[in-house]
Amino acid sequence: MDCFPNLLHLVILCISVSLIFLIYKQKSNHAKLPPGTKGWPVIGETLEFATARRRGTQEIFFNDRMRKYSQDLFKTSLFGENMVVFCGASANKSLFYNDKKNLSTWWPRSMLKIISSPELLEDVAQKDFAQMRRSVVEFLKPEALQHFIPIMDSMAKEHLETEWSPYRKVKVFPLSMKYTFALACRFFLSVTNHSHVTKFADHFAIIMHGLLSMPINIPGTTFNRAIRAGKVIRQEILEVIKQRKKELSENNGTVARDFLTHSLLELDEHGKAINEMMIASRIMSLLIAGHDSTNSAITFVLKYLAEFPHVYSEVFKEQMGIAISKGPNDLLNWDDIKKMKYSWNVALESMRLTPPTQGTFREVVNDFTYTNFTIPKGWKTFWTPYSTHKNPKYFQDPEKFNPSRFEGNGPEPYTFVPFGGGPRMCPGREYARLEILVFMHNVVTRFKWEKAILDEKLSFNISPIPVNGLPIYLKPHSHK
Repeated sequence: MDCFPNLLHLVILCISVSLIFLIYKQKSNHAKLPPGTKGWPVIGETLEFATARRRGTQEIFFNDRMRKYSQDLFKTSLFGENMVVFCGASANKSLFYNDKKNLSTWWPRSMLKIISSPELLEDVAQKDFAQMRRSVVEFLKPEALQHFIPIMDSMAKEHLETEWSPYRKVKVFPLSMKYTFALACRFFLSVTNHSHVTKFADHFAIIMHGLLSMPINIPGTTFNRAIRAGKVIRQEILEVIKQRKKELSENNGTVARDFLTHSLLELDEHGKAINEMMIASRIMSLLIAGHDSTNSAITFVLKYLAEFPHVYSEVFKEQMGIAISKGPNDLLNWDDIKKMKYSWNVALESMRLTPPTQGTFREVVNDFTYTNFTIPKGWKTFWTPYSTHKNPKYFQDPEKFNPSRFEGNGPEPYTFVPFGGGPRMCPGREYARLEILVFMHNVVTRFKWEKAILDEKLSFNISPIPVNGLPIYLKPHSHK
């Protein structure tokens, strides 16, 4: 008889657990998930996605699933995560303005392992992206960037003089990468020594190859090499931090007012200085974002200018008008940038046809619904410019290169999204605009060019890449 109460408790516990399971199952069955497929167990559709990136058919990967499942959204599985891809202008608006109660910033854990040190991985993943964004927004205000325009101009002039002018044939992508990376090092770290920048660049090249590689961390793999390169870069940045802190302590009035100094003087939410390794991880993220997508944008602007001579002629006319109005030693300024309206429309049209970024991830922190489908907590979301940029619903004759699309009010809201949109718009968009326009001014007023490979194919890493680096034949102008 003594065992009867224990048996009764056991029966009640089993019934309770069963009821909870049935209620949960019923609730799950009522949740209407978006259409689509999650592919293979564990790996999902990651291999198909990686293959599409390598072949330059990423756009087809997304558009095929839009046609098969829905023009609004579809489910998949990438990087070991359940994911919903949002498609179209309305979906873009929904994601861009979805409040913080439902979505938070997220990046694949494999990427964070490369960018961050192991001991800070959770902090970087959970909270530092938001804090870093606030810092970057503050640092990259347009009024502050205006003072950097002459530096961009002088660096572009020096780069073209040393890396382009001595040669009849050059490869645009690696040279543009060299310029944009040197500029990012100068802007965020005030590192200007060529050997130091080259050392950074060599390791960053390894990192860029590994960011979206298969996350197999054994010696010899791309991912393992990227992790080791990330560790080297962080140590290099820590040395720069050590020297900068010494300069700040001496308070001699000559300390560089760059993002590194800004971060060292910043306090966290508890009023304490930010961890040095956290700052190093931030700087790594900015160096990646600050040169990779802009390099891609510059490369494809030059590609389209070579393909459409009438567009080149209009850009040349606009830029020469600015050049002629200046003295021989005058550098570009904010007023000059404001005159580059047609040139910027050309850059925008280039980014419409070949977006420099493939989209952004976020994590669902609370269940929410969109078009009657439930997006469960813990799932990830992704938006991509490929769902709108060449969609005839939003752009007439979408494959045609037509800069006039951006005259007047331009495209409909949330259809042209190379920098995202709403409160989550890329904080570096103005920095990118200045960098692209300054380089366009210098290269167009110095050269005309022709493509060496007419039908060069693309591949994708974080950004699109011409597989041969976009080799071109230079034709220097005769004017001075």
